[in-house]
Amino acid sequence: MGKTFTMRPAVRHAEAGDAGQVAELIATAFAELRVVRYLVPERRERRRVIAASYRILVDHAIEHGEVHLIDDGPAAAVWFPAVPPSSPPSGYDRRLGEATGEWADRFRALDTLFASHRPAEPCHYLAFLAVHPDCQGQGLGTALLRYQHARLDGLPAYLEASDPRNRDLYTRNGYQGRGTFALPDGTVFWPMWRPAGAP
Repeated sequence: MGKTFTMRPAVRHAEAGDAGQVAELIATAFAELRVVRYLVPERRERRRVIAASYRILVDHAIEHGEVHLIDDGPAAAVWFPAVPPSSPPSGYDRRLGEATGEWADRFRALDTLFASHRPAEPCHYLAFLAVHPDCQGQGLGTALLRYQHARLDGLPAYLEASDPRNRDLYTRNGYQGRGTFALPDGTVFWPMWRPAGAP
């Protein structure tokens, strides 16, 4: 990695063959987040487990939503067209249990927490925005956001920010805070809403 983009980065739509790469990218980008440490306390197992869990949602988004990649994949955004998605991934609970093992209940608790705070209004849902650590600070996340914002068809967008740095990025891109909520260990999330027609 380590590239510096001097031209506007190209965005492409991921296909089924990209799913593993996207899941690994998200796992790499999110590895040090507090929520990930909560989900998988065992450091040696953390990357493998979270990549496997993210793969379930990436596969589902490629089929029922959209996954956008920058060029050869240093950044990705995973979107669903409505909240909640029209149906859960096929065999989700079984697949989640297989992917996360002894920590499955923590992942289920996170799913339940997110579901209880999502708005009922129709909106596009940003499940993940990930930039490889070697490429952060180059505007790739903003490029992915702007790409989708230009295609929202008059609908608002929603996400859950997982740390203050991410929250600030979304604020700069037209998202407004909707309070906070937290996991049992105190890990805080910032639900954020981008109104329809926001610049």
